[in-house]
Amino acid sequence: MKKTHRAKQFIKQNRGSSLISLSLLLGLVVITSQSVFAQNEHSVSSADLANELAAMKARIEVLESELKHREATPSAPVATTPVNLPAPTESASADLTKKDKIAPFSDADWTWLNGNPRNKDTAFDSKFFSPEVRADITYNYDFNHPKDNSMGGSSELFRANEIQVEQLGVGGDFHYENVRARLMTQFGLYSTATARNDPSPAKGQWDLANAHRYLSEAYGGYHIDAMHGINIDAGIFMSYVGLFSYYNFDNWAYQPSYVSSNTPWFFEGLRIQLFPTAHLKIEPWIINGWQSYGSSNSRKGLGGQIRWTPRPWINIISNNYGLGHDDLYIPKRGRIHTDDSVEIKYYDKPQNRIDKMAFSFTGDLGCEFGGGVSCHGDTLGGPKQSFIGIMFYNRMWFNKDLFGLTVGGGKVNNPGRYLVLIPPINGETASSAALNSPYFTGNPGDPFKAWDTSLTFDYMPRQWITFRWEYDYRHASVPYFSGAGGITPPPGSNNGFPTQYACMNGSPSTSISGCAGSGGLWSPDLRKNQSLLDLDILVKF
Repeated sequence: MKKTHRAKQFIKQNRGSSLISLSLLLGLVVITSQSVFAQNEHSVSSADLANELAAMKARIEVLESELKHREATPSAPVATTPVNLPAPTESASADLTKKDKIAPFSDADWTWLNGNPRNKDTAFDSKFFSPEVRADITYNYDFNHPKDNSMGGSSELFRANEIQVEQLGVGGDFHYENVRARLMTQFGLYSTATARNDPSPAKGQWDLANAHRYLSEAYGGYHIDAMHGINIDAGIFMSYVGLFSYYNFDNWAYQPSYVSSNTPWFFEGLRIQLFPTAHLKIEPWIINGWQSYGSSNSRKGLGGQIRWTPRPWINIISNNYGLGHDDLYIPKRGRIHTDDSVEIKYYDKPQNRIDKMAFSFTGDLGCEFGGGVSCHGDTLGGPKQSFIGIMFYNRMWFNKDLFGLTVGGGKVNNPGRYLVLIPPINGETASSAALNSPYFTGNPGDPFKAWDTSLTFDYMPRQWITFRWEYDYRHASVPYFSGAGGITPPPGSNNGFPTQYACMNGSPSTSISGCAGSGGLWSPDLRKNQSLLDLDILVKF
């Protein structure tokens, strides 16, 4: 039995050479038979037989040489017998069509996009779980030198002249039999700074800010195999209003312009992702409100995103929001907003020193109406409450994406200041700002115009890490950024009530430096200009 098995195995392994050897053997038998037959019939002489055998030997040597050449060249075509296959059935055709479907946006390299991670590979994956780890460590040098190290006016930078953990996230994607879930934690400054920009926790007794502050994404859902896919998810998810990602590793710059920095980073609610084609996504939202864990009033918000990638070098995104009543304690004031971006890769020469160039352009337009304000100026409805902003960034990659250089900036006009990030003066939050702090007001029609520019250099020795150097200059039409005196009252005078003057004792008309003595007022040191130097280490697996 073992010998039979080995013989079969040998024949299987040497099937190609065996066929040729068999042909040689048959040829030899035929030639020999012909020779013997001729010898018997015609009594061929010994000399003729010797000549014929010599010719046969030469022919065998030629055939053996061809055999060795074919075995040494695997790619050489091998003659096969044609087989007539039956025509495919309807079910087989359906299977072929199904296999032709691709995952949305998977047929091109989108790692060049602003707002997308640049990892081309996955460090680890499994059938059930795809892990993800992120680390964002930053050192921010503020040329205003605030003595309390507290910075305002940003959703990315919070402490000056210190090395700080901006964000450390651990989590990933769960997926099994069309059921899906995603979890990403956030530890570091994001866990307090992001939550303080949400006014909704002030409504009701349950502390939403503490309940969710350590979660950047947390949702579960189901995937439906229709069209090119349908996803239904509920929980906390990223918004991408303003193009830039919530995670700085994914972005061309660390400190984005106001259009991105002042618009939502997250939503909580229901998200449906529809993919009619591999290059089109339609994503409706039913959410609690504008960057809020809960609802500031009773009405929910509606919105959605449309993403279209007609070519591998262009990405078009439109985000829209409406219906929601998002101003705390003002239940009849509505908000609408549109955010539209285009990203174009206009140069792609991987073999050159400068290997890629691309730009992104974003424009936002929105307003509030009702509750004493209007979209169209000083009408019977009240002062104009609107938001208009643009931003533009251009990026170049060098030496096969080893280095990156980005130049960009933008400007914004937001009368009423309803999307201006409130400086954390005396511990102020978005909730306390609704009561109108005396230090930085948000009355209907209050003016606010600002612009900024930045220069970013990236060193990317591996796809998992970025070393970043960035310079930012920011300007506002009103005092807004932290100055040398800081935005925290003197020791022992921080009364914890941002809507009241700190250190007030007696007549509020008297101002004593540092609130020393028996009375006086303290004022934050706010400036119209801010210059920053950021040094960052960004990691994503």
